[in-house]
Amino acid sequence: MIETLRSTVFAGVVMSGNETAAQSKPVQKLLDFQHLDGWETDDHQAALDVFITTCSDMKDPAWRTLGTLAAGQTDAKAFFELFFRPVLIEDGTDALFTGYFEPELDGSRVQTETYRFPIYTLPPEAREESPWLTRRDILSGGYLQDRGLEIAWVDDPVELFFLQVQGSGRVRLPDGGFLRVGYGGANGHPYRSIGKELVRRGVYDAHQVSAQVIKNWIRRNPREGEDLLYHNPSYVFFREVSEVPAHLGPLGAMNRSVTTGRSIAVDPVFTPLGAPVWVEKDGRDPIRRLMVAQDTGSAIKGAQRADIFFGTGDKAGRAAGKLKDTGRMAVLMPIQHVSETLPEAVQ
Repeated sequence: MIETLRSTVFAGVVMSGNETAAQSKPVQKLLDFQHLDGWETDDHQAALDVFITTCSDMKDPAWRTLGTLAAGQTDAKAFFELFFRPVLIEDGTDALFTGYFEPELDGSRVQTETYRFPIYTLPPEAREESPWLTRRDILSGGYLQDRGLEIAWVDDPVELFFLQVQGSGRVRLPDGGFLRVGYGGANGHPYRSIGKELVRRGVYDAHQVSAQVIKNWIRRNPREGEDLLYHNPSYVFFREVSEVPAHLGPLGAMNRSVTTGRSIAVDPVFTPLGAPVWVEKDGRDPIRRLMVAQDTGSAIKGAQRADIFFGTGDKAGRAAGKLKDTGRMAVLMPIQHVSETLPEAVQ
């Protein structure tokens, strides 16, 4: 699943997954749909289609009932307005929207001179012992070679490192086909940010660091770049995800494919997985859109924190890597739940 290690392009590279802001007790405020900037002009049917893909998997009977009703709707906007109420949930921290994506690497199912960097499945000893070997030990000690643990081989060790940061991805094969891999386990060592390490070394200021900047620096400085990658002792293993067709998005935390521009990763402490969420992202290229909380991430912490899924491949990665904006988001909660938690606000 994407959410297991991957937090965001920004958070996964620049920040440690354990870095979270102090949070106060959450405050809930009921909003009207007329208070949602851009609500009237959104494509509500697109949001409803995404909501339907996971609502039946929600444990709460109220949510599952709404999922059953959703399947037969012909007016998506009216459906949301009739059965939901937007609730602003705040915990004292500023809103932050970032982006994430599914990497796409060039690779092969067999090792060649071009494709020589292996994507490994989890070895038994890493499953039994945690923490296991560090990244440096694994890559320099030959512990995994010639054991049949390779899922595929790729052509670029830097892209392979970032595949591990994201936690899932897709491999483009020489015959034009695709192989998708998902998180299969880790060596048990905590993630250490290589972006922060570049800042600590004085190579860049914090505002200059992005995934692409880091990749370019490593390729310009191969010896120092290899050492930089070893700064992160965490090592991620994968499994082949054969049940997801190539044209669909990768699996999120709900074990269903996420959808470009409509799925977000959230903190499930505050936002139920599967819930529709109205997103008002400010900054460059503002977004006003109804999305669905279908994923989580190790750095996605807080009531007003979300990671927007941008799709698969380099173009999606560049767009996701630029996103770091404020705004606000409101969770669309079933009327039944709102009446229980905010009874004075529901007529």
